[in-house]
Amino acid sequence: MLALQLLVNAVALGAAYALVALGFVLVLNATGAVNFAQGDMVMAGGYAAVVLAGSLPVPGLVLLPLVLLLTAAFGVVFSLIAYFPLRARPPAAVFISTIATGIILQNGANLLFGAEPRAAPALLGGGILRLGAFVLPRQSLAIIAVAAVLGLAQHWLLRRTQFGRALRATAQDREMARAVGVRVDRMIAASFALATTLAGAAGFLLANQFFVTPTSGSDLILKAYIAVTIGGWGSLAGAVLGAMLIALFEVGVSAVLSYEAAMAALYAVLLALLWLRPQGLIGEAARARA
Repeated sequence: MLALQLLVNAVALGAAYALVALGFVLVLNATGAVNFAQGDMVMAGGYAAVVLAGSLPVPGLVLLPLVLLLTAAFGVVFSLIAYFPLRARPPAAVFISTIATGIILQNGANLLFGAEPRAAPALLGGGILRLGAFVLPRQSLAIIAVAAVLGLAQHWLLRRTQFGRALRATAQDREMARAVGVRVDRMIAASFALATTLAGAAGFLLANQFFVTPTSGSDLILKAYIAVTIGGWGSLAGAVLGAMLIALFEVGVSAVLSYEAAMAALYAVLLALLWLRPQGLIGEAARARA
């Protein structure tokens, strides 16, 4: 029974990490640049949920679409500030601009909300769900369900719609996409919006159990980067796989060993992977990244 509860908690945490990593890959593919503010978008989603919950006394599941809309709009604004003015500059300029924008977000959140941890409402209420002899946390099950719906919705959008084909065309060959009539700038802005939406959802999902602080995104961007490295740069499926592996170490391995030993083991696995399979578990053809 304990093993099942640990497994559910690990999958829930991995599902939230996967949303962050998927957004990371969307921007990476669309622009060729690394968005180091992706973790701060998670923080923004958490605070958006906290503010909305204070104004609208409704269940968390009702607040979720509002958080997604707010963070999508914020993603477009972020692209107009951190990416488009610098896209013709050397790649390091975008790299630095995302870091700078993330630091601005952290300090702005500190000014508005203070440094104390805040909690977002649960999606379907707290407590546990009893299934025979099994006792499972409701929030963990809700996180898995919401993350699965969002992940499948993104897959459907990218693979089954004309909009998704335009997004993929922009990611694969920007100049060719422009030549056949795709509005590339709009697709890039849409990629930022989708990435921030996924990050905002993760922020909402995580802020109930793990709280949100102005600096809570810093750790998450590192995990997203590691997840993408494990899975393979540019691979959406690889990002999910890498996120699940991280959560397995954080929850499952740390239950057997200590948390510190589990993290040491995770980074040892990462080093071994870099030596033996540098393209990641689900590799892609080599591409230049900023």
